[in-house]
Amino acid sequence: MKLCIVGAGAVGGFIAALLAESGQDVSVVVRGAHLAAIRDGGLRLDYEGRRVTARVAASDDPADLGAQDAVIVAVKAPSLPGILPILGPLLGSETPIAIAMNGVPWWMFDGFGAHDGLCLRSVDGDSTLARFGNRGRLIGCVIHIACDVPEPGLIRHNSQNRFILGEPNGTVSPRVGRLVEAMQVAGIGAEATGEIQQEVWIKLLGNLPFAPISMITGATNDVLAGTPDIRRTMLAMFDEAVTVGEQFGLRPGMTAEARIDLGGSLVDFKTSTLQDYEKGRPVELDAIVNAVREMGDIAGVDTPTVDIVYALAAQKAALAGLYRYDGGPAEENEAA
Repeated sequence: MKLCIVGAGAVGGFIAALLAESGQDVSVVVRGAHLAAIRDGGLRLDYEGRRVTARVAASDDPADLGAQDAVIVAVKAPSLPGILPILGPLLGSETPIAIAMNGVPWWMFDGFGAHDGLCLRSVDGDSTLARFGNRGRLIGCVIHIACDVPEPGLIRHNSQNRFILGEPNGTVSPRVGRLVEAMQVAGIGAEATGEIQQEVWIKLLGNLPFAPISMITGATNDVLAGTPDIRRTMLAMFDEAVTVGEQFGLRPGMTAEARIDLGGSLVDFKTSTLQDYEKGRPVELDAIVNAVREMGDIAGVDTPTVDIVYALAAQKAALAGLYRYDGGPAEENEAA
C-alpha cells in the first residue's frame, strides 16, 4: 500500500517507521527540525531493544507526495483544524483517512444512537472540522501506546502497542481490514471493531483524569495513581464521566479502580498533555476534558470534580499561552 502518515511525531512516527520497515510505500508530512532530521538520517525508532531506521519520503507540503491508498492523521486535536484542509493532494477517489487521536472526535455521534449528528462545540466550535466534509472517508483510530520524541527524527517506544480501527457507522469494512492487515504485518498491534465510539470512550476515561492533573502537578502517572488524595480526585472524575456516558449509550469497559491502576502502571511516564505543556505546545483540554463537561450539560448530569480540575488546568495553560480560557461554559472554551 501507498501510505502517508500526517504528523509523524511520537505516535505517527512509530506507525510510519514500522510500516516502512515492512516494505510498504510510506511517506510522512512533518515540519521543522523533525523534517530536517528525517531527510538527513531517516526516521529512527527505538523499539524492543533495536533501532529501526526507515528511509521515507518526507515533506511539509502534501502536494509533494501525491495521492495515497490510505492516509493516517496522527496529530493532536488542536492541530486538526489546520491540517485537514491541506490533505487534498493526498486523496484519490477512494482514499480513506484514519484519524488517530485522543479524546472525543468531531465525528463521534455520526450515526450513533439518539444523538446522531451531534457535534460538540467544545470540539469544533467554529465548524472548521465539519466544513472539511469527506465524512465518508473517515476511519476512527483509538491509540493505546506510549512513545516520545527525545530528539528530532527519533521516536522512542515506551510501552503498549495497540491500535483499534473502525468505521463511524459501525460496520467492519474491507478498507479497515486492509489497513489493519498492513499494520499487523508490520508488527503493529492493530485490530478492527464495529464499536469505534465505544473504544473512543473507554480510552477517554483513562485520559480524562491523568491528562489535566498531570499538567497541573507535573507528576508522572505512577505518582498520581499512588497519591491517595489525587487518586480520590481521579476516581471521582472517572465516576462522573461514566454517569455522563451512560446517557449517551456509552459503557466504561472497566471499573474506576482498575482504570486508574492501569494508568498508574506506566512508571515514570509523562502524559502527552504534560509533555505538550512542558514543550510550549497547545494542550488537548477540549477533546479530553471540556467535551465531557459539554456532554454532561446536554444530558443534564453534573460534573463538579471534572469542572474544578478543568478550570485549574485551563487557567494554567491559558497563562502559558497554550489554551484559550475565559471561565465560561464548556462550549465557549475552544483551544487556541
